[in-house]
Amino acid sequence: MKEYTEEFLRQIDVHELLPQQEPFVMIGRLTYFDETRTVSETKIAADNIFVDDGRFSASGLIENVAQTCAARIGFVNKYIHGNGIQIGVIGAVRKLVINSLPAAGQTITTSVETISEVFGMTLAKATVTCDGEELLSTEIKISVREG
Repeated sequence: MKEYTEEFLRQIDVHELLPQQEPFVMIGRLTYFDETRTVSETKIAADNIFVDDGRFSASGLIENVAQTCAARIGFVNKYIHGNGIQIGVIGAVRKLVINSLPAAGQTITTSVETISEVFGMTLAKATVTCDGEELLSTEIKISVREG
């Protein structure tokens, strides 16, 4: 598989990889991609729909993880297979641990590692960190609609 530099990945507009549109885009930039792992970086805007009392909510963190998975799928479709965006849905969230919620203005880093991909289903484990602190860890299953 071709290697993609962080510089190249940061230049990609994530809107080209996701079915979501504003104000529901919860990731900022891709910073890493390889055969099994994808990393995104997101600055939490104060006016984000998932910010409550100055903190990014648990629902926002989970959506950020799901959209990092979606960006991975979108990247593979666009840059490797030359296909369009696919619609995906969260099939399951397991082993969810939330240690803390980031404040508006902070930048979070989300790492998603694919465990398996079969029949349109992706199982991944994910972590979200901020300033070296692990905010969230989970396993997530995403189902992608074909076509």
